[in-house]
Amino acid sequence: VQLVESGGGSVQAGGSLRLSCAAPGYRYDTYCMGWFRQAPGKEREGVAAIVTSGEATYYADSVKGRFIISEEMDREKERSGKNMMFMQMDSLKPEDTATYYCAAGPPNPRCSGGYAAPSDDYTHWGQGTQVTVS
Repeated sequence: VQLVESGGGSVQAGGSLRLSCAAPGYRYDTYCMGWFRQAPGKEREGVAAIVTSGEATYYADSVKGRFIISEEMDREKERSGKNMMFMQMDSLKPEDTATYYCAAGPPNPRCSGGYAAPSDDYTHWGQGTQVTVS
């Protein structure tokens, strides 16, 4: 399973970006999907998470009200290789500058309950996409 992020770039403060994560061929009935970010010299942090086939979402306090995570994943889309996860990022700030990674894993109580799931809960990762806010 290869996760592929896209949509990163450079924007001015206050601008918007929409990140996408293609997850072809993932085989669970439900998934915990998440976005993490890592800035230079800092640890990787969870930004948002969502459980597919459900409504539970998690947002870090630093992005609440500005970022929205969503997914379009089901068996039909899986067959056509169009399973996708997104994160709409509005009102971007310089402190949002980082490499953003999408991650996928089997469902777990933290993710299903709308709580932060640590990186160890995820089994597959993308290569990352750079977001720079100036």
